[in-house]
Amino acid sequence: MTGDIKGERNAGRRGFGRRGVGAAAALARPPARLVSDLASGIGTLRWFRSLGIMLALMAAALAFWPDFSTVSAAPTTNLTRSERDEYRSQMIMPLALGADSGRRMGPSRLVVPLAAAPERPVVELTSTLGAGDSVMAMLRRAGVGEGDAERAAALIGGAMPENAIADGTAFDLRLGRRPSPDMPRPLERLDFRARFDLELGVARDGGPLALIRKPIRVDDTPLRIRGKVGAGLYRAARAAGAPARSVQQYLAALDEAVDLDRVVGADDEFDMIVAYRRAATGEVEVGDLLYAGLSGGGKAKAQLLRWGREGRFFDANGTGELRSGMIAPVNGAISSRFGMRRHPILKYKRMHNGVDFRGRTGTPIYAVTDGRVIRAGRNGGHGNYVRIDHGGGLASGYSHMSRIAVSNGASVRRGQVIGYVGSTGLSTGPHLHYELYRGGRNIDPLSVKFVTRALLSGAELKQFRARLAQLREVEPGAALRPLVPDAAREAEPVREIDRLSNAPD
Repeated sequence: MTGDIKGERNAGRRGFGRRGVGAAAALARPPARLVSDLASGIGTLRWFRSLGIMLALMAAALAFWPDFSTVSAAPTTNLTRSERDEYRSQMIMPLALGADSGRRMGPSRLVVPLAAAPERPVVELTSTLGAGDSVMAMLRRAGVGEGDAERAAALIGGAMPENAIADGTAFDLRLGRRPSPDMPRPLERLDFRARFDLELGVARDGGPLALIRKPIRVDDTPLRIRGKVGAGLYRAARAAGAPARSVQQYLAALDEAVDLDRVVGADDEFDMIVAYRRAATGEVEVGDLLYAGLSGGGKAKAQLLRWGREGRFFDANGTGELRSGMIAPVNGAISSRFGMRRHPILKYKRMHNGVDFRGRTGTPIYAVTDGRVIRAGRNGGHGNYVRIDHGGGLASGYSHMSRIAVSNGASVRRGQVIGYVGSTGLSTGPHLHYELYRGGRNIDPLSVKFVTRALLSGAELKQFRARLAQLREVEPGAALRPLVPDAAREAEPVREIDRLSNAPD
């Protein structure tokens, strides 16, 4: 019995010892956390609980987020359109807007009514000279008095013919204060561009109107442009800065001298000189082509210079432009050729001494090449007939015209209209019967190609060569260099007010 009691005690002690150890371990263990690391234990109950807590905290933070809206100092006043215009009329703003509201402040005891509205002391305006207009009429329309307009027109007419002023020329006018409301304003000053190299003005400097001439310095150095032909002559010239009109004139001049399709190569160099004028005021005038050159392989293929009143191109030897080939005397198809045929009216075979061209009545007839009219009028069965002598024993005849456009002895050029298609004389209908003569005898017109050249000689040839040498000395791009300062302008004294400047050097 004693042993049992001891065993129970020992067992109780052992149990108590085990319970004591578990309680101590529980006290030593750290408390469980509500939120765990979301990077570990993904998908567990604890992970979902942590995620829910985090979302709840974010929602609470957004719910209590402060408001950053503008705090108005006073409530907004809703104004009607008339009330808004009333406020604007009492501000400085209408002055900046040209008083577009049309409202004004009510008069007070300080307001004194004016006897008359004040006028601007000076009026500056621009008037344009129209087509068929006169200077005096233009000035009268601008408000200049009759006396001043007549005086100004007389001064300008004495300096240059009035019809020499180009239509559309702008006149800058300055009108002074009128002596009374019912009088026109006096002309104080007038300025306009009379020519490319001249400005004219009319001014009143304490006395009557007087003319003022202002010559404008002009540089007449021609514009020379050179470059390689490359893939195309037109594109190369345009890329080098040549005006389109000058390139067209260049190609037309070369086409009369050389075969552009065969002679011009990609490695060739083109050379053109164009009339060019620059004014000191900045304006530029581009004129006609003066020189057309083409070279390749160290040799000149073409050197053409514009010469004479007609503006024809001559080569370096003084030989005029080569114009080959016969142009058709009328724009129509050939209906009958040169040779034996049965005459449609006489009904028997005989020689047809020309070529017939179809054409309606009134169709223009052209001279096939240069020459002089040696006969113009009726000529038997030919009807209205024109015969042209081309020199060298060659002549051409044009028959059955409805109307003749040239007279005996007149000089005609290739392509000039000499008459019109008709059916006069021995003819069955409107057409042109064209004949060609050599030494007075008829030949087949389709067997001849005309070549015309003009030759220079004597003093004119010397002048031509001197002009050619002068142009060939022009450097490419020399006309684009800055103009040399005018000596007269440099000699003018510098005013003291011009010396004072805050601008940096």
